[in-house]
Order: sequence, then structure tokens, then C-alpha cells
Amino acid sequence: MPRPKAPPPPASRCRGRGMNLREDIAVWDGKSAGAIGGIYTRYRTDPAFVRNILDYSKEGSLEVGATWLLKRHVEEGGEVDAAAAYRLAPGLGHWEAKLHLLQCMPHLPVPSAGRMAVERFLRACMADEAKFVRAWAYSGFHALAAQYPAYRDEARKLLEAALESEPPSVKARIRQTLKA
Repeated sequence: MPRPKAPPPPASRCRGRGMNLREDIAVWDGKSAGAIGGIYTRYRTDPAFVRNILDYSKEGSLEVGATWLLKRHVEEGGEVDAAAAYRLAPGLGHWEAKLHLLQCMPHLPVPSAGRMAVERFLRACMADEAKFVRAWAYSGFHALAAQYPAYRDEARKLLEAALESEPPSVKARIRQTLKA
């Protein structure tokens, strides 16, 4: 008599390198887009996926991978509690994690209750050493102003000043933002 097949592992168990999502993020080399994309593909349908990546984004050693997964999820049209995502902002330490959250902004409206915290995050990021963070922070401030008209004049002035003072890579992102 043939042996019955074992049931497939639950979605929260890994079919990759680690044993679960947390471990897969932990062993990711921080560079391979294919590897982190594979992690996303394996876990995106797990009912706990979004909750887990939001939790892991709070851990310094996991924040870059977890925020990359968050960014990919919102870019793919996945649902995320915007307030929970923006609550990550003050605790993010790595420039890439900040960049990923900034890149989520076109897909996540800023809740009115979190508007001031997002504003503080954006202002801090506009002064960041990392050019990509600054570039996306200007775009984020523009998005904030589109949602909250009280910021429109200041956003216009900030973007105009940045087009005069920032390096070409930052200026290019600002021009793309203004065209959109």
C-alpha cells in the first residue's frame, strides 16, 4: 500500500534557504534582488505576511529586507495599513530602509493622524547624507503637499531650492516628480 503524502508546509514555512520568513530575511545577503524577490514570491500569500514584515522592519538587522518586501508589496497593489507603515519611520536607521519607506509613499496615503510624524520624517530625510534618500524625500514632501494643501507653497519652494542646490541625481528625481 502506498504511503500517504505529507501535507504541504503552511505558507509561513519556508521552501527556501531558511525555515521561515524571518530567517529568510536574516540570511539574505542584502544585495541580491533575485533572492529578496524570491522571498517575496514565497511568502506574499501568507495571511501573516504584512504583519510580519511590519514587525521585522522594526529590527535593525532585518529592516532593509523587510522594508524592501513592504515596498514590493505596495507596488504590486497589496494592501497595507498606511498608519502602521508610517509608524516605522522614526525607528528606521539604515538609509536603504528609509528609502524603501519613501518609495512606498506614492502607494500609501498619509493618514491625517500621522501627518506630523511623516512630515518630521520627510524633513529629516531631506537632510540625509544619502542622495537617493534626499531625492525620494523631496518626492514624498510633494506627495504630502498633494494630499494636504497647507504644504503646497512650502513644497514648491523646497523643490525649487533643491533644483538649484542638489546634485544631478537628486535633481533628476525631482524633475520626474514634477512631471507626474
